[in-house]
Parts: sequence; structure tokens; C-alpha cells
Amino acid sequence: MKQKIILIGGGGHCKSCIDVIEQQGVYQIAGIVDLPGKLHQKILDYEIIATDDDLPDLVKEYENFLITLGQIKSPDKRIRLFKTLKESGAKLPVIISPLAYASKHAQIGDGTIIMHHALINAGAKIGSNCIINTKALIEHDAIIGDHCHIATGAIINGGTVISPRTFIGSNAMAKEYIEIGEQTVIGGG
Repeated sequence: MKQKIILIGGGGHCKSCIDVIEQQGVYQIAGIVDLPGKLHQKILDYEIIATDDDLPDLVKEYENFLITLGQIKSPDKRIRLFKTLKESGAKLPVIISPLAYASKHAQIGDGTIIMHHALINAGAKIGSNCIINTKALIEHDAIIGDHCHIATGAIINGGTVISPRTFIGSNAMAKEYIEIGEQTVIGGG
């Protein structure tokens, strides 16, 4: 029997996460948490069952959670939700698309999702609560800090250090062995 998981955030990124979770086949989506005005609406056939205010009760009923709120300009809301869930004792599993490749020699932190066709090479270290989006490449020995979003098609070359709370835009490329400071936003391309 599949373990149940609650998704937090019902926007466009949630749809992509749903597809990864369905393809992975490990978890059964029990419902989505979003804004009060969206209660009982459906996202790809999954109901919005609660709001952020209901999280303490949901943690008593469910064990697994994934933050499916996107991150472009600021990771603050994702960080707040992550801390709330961790403090409540919730589990935030690593979700890896079966269409992605993550080396057994890589490390991936709690609550991180690896989307379709992403590639994580040997020696890479990815922090907690990260989004490694579709077709992103994380090369050998790269370090991605907590709460980062590496967007679609971005390339993080070997030995690069991406500090926490950073957004790397679609098709951006980080040269090997550089360090990108905390809470940086690098635009697409």
C-alpha cells in the first residue's frame, strides 16, 4: 500500500509535482493545502482539503508532506512552511522522478524534489527544501544550499557552490568552481 502524502501549495508547480509523484508510484496524494478561497477546488483531480491554518491538525493525521509552492523571487514562504512542518514532527521525503537520474553517490536533503529529466552527478550535495526542476543538471561535487530553486534546463557545473535561498533561472549556467552568494536571483538564460 502506498504511503499518503499532503501537498502544500496548489499552483502551477504543484501540477508538475503531482506528475512526478504519480510517475514515482511511492506515495498516494491525500490532498492539497492552499488558500481559504480555493477550498474544495481540484488540481488535476486532487482536492484542496485544507489551509495553512490546518497544518497542525494535518500533521496529527498524516505523516508525509511536500511543499509544492513554487519559488522564484523569494523562498520565504517555502522556508516558513518547511520550519513549521519540521517543528511539528512531519516527514518531508525526497521525491525523485523515475525519469531523472540521481547518482547513488550524491546527497539530497529532506523535502527536495528532483523533477523529470534532471541529472544529479556523483559527489553533488543538494540541501533541504530545494526544487531541482525539469532538465536541470547538477554536476559532480556541486553544492546546492538549502531552500534553492534550480530552474528548468539550468546547468550547475562541477564544484560550484550555490548558497542557500538562491534561485537560478531557466537555462542559466554556472561556471565550474565558483561560489554564488546567499539569496541571489539569477535570471533565465
